[in-house]
Amino acid sequence: MRKFLVAAVATSTLLMGVSAPASADPPRPAPAGLPPGWSFDERALTWTSEKPIPPGDAAVEFWAGNRLLGRAEGASDLRTFVLPGGPVGRLTDLEVRIGGKRVDAAAPRAQQRRSATAPATTPELPATTVDPGVKGPYATTTGEYSLPGVKLSTYPSPVEMQAVVVAPKGAAGKRPLALFLHGRHWTCFTGDDPDSIALQWPCPAGSAAVPSHRGYLQAQQLLASQGYVTVSISANGINAQDTADTDGGAQARSSLVRTHLARWADWSGSGRAGAPAIVRAAPRADLSRVFLMGHSRGGEGVNRAALDSLNPPAKDDYRGRVRWTIRGQLLIGPTLFGQNPQPDVPSATILPGCDGDVSDLQGQMFIDATRGVSSGRALHSALYMIGANHNYFNTEWTPGQAIGPAFDDFRGEDDPLCTAGVAPTRLTPAQQQTAGATYIATAARLFAGGDDRARPLLDGTGVRAPSAGPARVLSHAIGANRTAAIIPDASLGVQQARLCDQVPSASGNPCLDPEDFSAASPHFVPLWAPEPGRHAVAFDGTATATLTPAKALPVAGSQALAMRLIVPPNAAATGFTVAVTDDRGRRTELGTATVAGLPGSDWTTSHWAQEVRLPLPPGVRTVARLDITPRGDGPAWLIDAWGWRPGTPAPRPAPLDRVDVGEITVDEGDSGTADYTVQVRSTGPRAAKIRLFLTEPRTYETTTWVADIKPGTTRIPVPVSVPGNTTYGGDRRYTVSAKAIRNAVVGDYDGGVVVREDEPEPEVTITPSVTAAEGSPLTWTATLSGAADDYTYLLLLPQAPTAGPELTSTDVDPEWFTANSGEEPEPSRPLSATNVQPWLEIPPGTTTVQFTVPTVADGLAEGAEHVRFQPLFFLPNAWEPVELPSVDGTVTD
Repeated sequence: MRKFLVAAVATSTLLMGVSAPASADPPRPAPAGLPPGWSFDERALTWTSEKPIPPGDAAVEFWAGNRLLGRAEGASDLRTFVLPGGPVGRLTDLEVRIGGKRVDAAAPRAQQRRSATAPATTPELPATTVDPGVKGPYATTTGEYSLPGVKLSTYPSPVEMQAVVVAPKGAAGKRPLALFLHGRHWTCFTGDDPDSIALQWPCPAGSAAVPSHRGYLQAQQLLASQGYVTVSISANGINAQDTADTDGGAQARSSLVRTHLARWADWSGSGRAGAPAIVRAAPRADLSRVFLMGHSRGGEGVNRAALDSLNPPAKDDYRGRVRWTIRGQLLIGPTLFGQNPQPDVPSATILPGCDGDVSDLQGQMFIDATRGVSSGRALHSALYMIGANHNYFNTEWTPGQAIGPAFDDFRGEDDPLCTAGVAPTRLTPAQQQTAGATYIATAARLFAGGDDRARPLLDGTGVRAPSAGPARVLSHAIGANRTAAIIPDASLGVQQARLCDQVPSASGNPCLDPEDFSAASPHFVPLWAPEPGRHAVAFDGTATATLTPAKALPVAGSQALAMRLIVPPNAAATGFTVAVTDDRGRRTELGTATVAGLPGSDWTTSHWAQEVRLPLPPGVRTVARLDITPRGDGPAWLIDAWGWRPGTPAPRPAPLDRVDVGEITVDEGDSGTADYTVQVRSTGPRAAKIRLFLTEPRTYETTTWVADIKPGTTRIPVPVSVPGNTTYGGDRRYTVSAKAIRNAVVGDYDGGVVVREDEPEPEVTITPSVTAAEGSPLTWTATLSGAADDYTYLLLLPQAPTAGPELTSTDVDPEWFTANSGEEPEPSRPLSATNVQPWLEIPPGTTTVQFTVPTVADGLAEGAEHVRFQPLFFLPNAWEPVELPSVDGTVTD
């Protein structure tokens, strides 16, 4: 297909196309154009990257300013991304974001300020006495099983039931089971040709399936040597089909995980005789001690499996009983699109400092989004691994180790922190995989093995595992034996500092500049914006900040005050002097904690909170006031503060309410406003609170409120008003989303109202042929049979005329030509041999547009010259443009 390249530069003096209100005379032309890299290639809004971007776990999102246009689908060339369903609304301020980072050619470069100096270095932490990364006493055995595929309701093709098992030899009794789930990666390849990779299932003839499930053998062997039965399952069938799911495939991955667990429950009981050979060669698995490891979308998938196991969904592709207990999870660079972690299942989350895929490090929400939701007994840990990228935790995603094509997901060039071969802080694949295996084993030992000696590696104590090698891994945590001391919320009194909004409204009080992509924080990743209730305390300067909770909070029995503090990346060590006042007015100086900025660069998300602790004297039983004096002149932020004491209590999962958002489909209607109700279903024994979001599809404006849930099975009605009209606007979706606040978990977090357009598409007629003298503009008029209520677009593709000489690149205004093609006019060539591509934006309510080709006089006697265009008409949400009859123009001497 001929590439429809759109103008790389729009010049304000050029006349490309104009639109007119309905029934008005056509006004003078106005400028139009798309940024570099954007086009209507593949008959839809398309962005082409200068560099390959292989399929990954973070969504590739098209934005128009602050309006999300949708998630784009990648083409086989690894550079082209197409918005399915067609453009909606006005295409201004176009951006491409992956994992919260802009990646298109127009991305702002303000973040280059951070790279002007070398990144900070992080000193080596003291070593622990117990190192979970040391190989255990058992020899291991390895094998695979492959069972008939499982049919999931949203996918046309069955998903494979395939796994690799590594188990200990000679281990007595039942052994804990560790299940691994890889993330979203391409599924098929042919040889070492990178152009052969594809997201298809089943793989086409002549190609092979990517064995992503074999990518964690080092970690499996380490755990098996320590007595664990391990199984790493394949999910290629989900990776290739999860664009059908609004949740990115989380529920599908949950169903797959639980289907495997059900088989293991059979094989560890009466069904052992029918188990695959490798399963019979392994010790029986103890399904009361299940540990889950998920990488990227696999992390979100195993979390959903934990949630669905404790709080089963009403509609489910897994229909069996829950015969297992999930004791904990280790998540690597995970997605969490719904910000819906299971708060009562302990977790540790590795945040790769050089992650080029899920680069916003949204996995931080596995920690922060659990705060206050349940009892807080489960430990939730974040592990910031400096110098690690996203892919290399899996050997089948690592160049030189994978059997097929593999890539470094980090995209920055000459980055002083993360570019392999340039940055000394960047981990090698072997170093990264060894560190990953060590922390997988650490989480397994603490959560499934109950060995509290492993906890200091996860909970912010500030120690390292020698077996992790040179990797610098920093940790912080909430939960376990912590009690809240300062939780920034609207009730917190703040003096000499600022209570800032993590996810602000346009007129809000942001913690960080939302337009500065170099200053993003994992703690401030939005579900929708705005999201009231998410706050931090911002310090700026050396004034003593006074924080006063609404009521004194008990910290009796705590040994230390633990604070999660952010300072800017690469900032010098900053001291924070802290004093606490109890409910009797007694003030106690706790001392000074010091925090230095994490290593950061243009491409990293390094505004991450570090945990610091100050000893808390036994006499301090409550916190009625906290005074913090920064000893540096730069900004800083307090995420929260806790009374801390050692130990890992049993989580004791609470009977939380389960919440799922429904969806309905309606016709638009011709007049008035129709009111519909989206049902948000809650089932459970507790009074609970959730936050609801309603997003309007045309303006992208989001309204949000808190809903109270009564015990039992209830339905929370969400009213949605849909205006009717007699103009065409395409289908649209009013999105309703839910997020837990207290005593609830959210499964299906995304629903709403799908509005079907019930008006016919407007027809377009264009002046079939126009004539102009050389040096005058050729002007065509297009007329719509009816106005649309959203933006529509006309695209003009040059064709060779049916007869006579063709207008050339030097016969038209040179600036117009360059603005509409991205090319230079010289050498002279027929327009149909160029990438010239005029396009017109047609605003709502418009029925008449003109488009103009300005010609130049050259003084030569050439006779008549001709031009022909193939017009394409783009409607909102339409999968294919409408091909219109070709139009002709003639230029006379």
